[in-house]
Amino acid sequence: QVQLVESGGGLVQAGASLKLSCAASDRTFSIYTMGWFRQAPGKEREFVAGISSGGTRYYADSVKGRFTISRDNNKNTMYLQMTSLEPEDTAVYFCAAKNPLTQGYDRDGSYNYWGQGTQVTVSS
Repeated sequence: QVQLVESGGGLVQAGASLKLSCAASDRTFSIYTMGWFRQAPGKEREFVAGISSGGTRYYADSVKGRFTISRDNNKNTMYLQMTSLEPEDTAVYFCAAKNPLTQGYDRDGSYNYWGQGTQVTVSS
């Protein structure tokens, strides 16, 4: 069982930056494909970014060029650097881990483990 804990959320103004972290409890962290998802009020949870065990990165079109996903396997931690934040980025952000053999890095149903979420609020 992998436990994931997000941190780094907060309230910022449009145009600001935030860096989210996701700390994993399991030393097998390095084998998992990791992902960031978000859920805004009244909306379904959506894919934001993903990173494979080998470091291949995937992004939703809405965040390309503004968000950067990374991981430090020595620290069992994944990050999401968010820049040029927009009010539309306001949501609860979740990190998740999945078996690398499972297809669908952008589908929440593919992920086995989830964090509790961290709130990001961007004011205009």
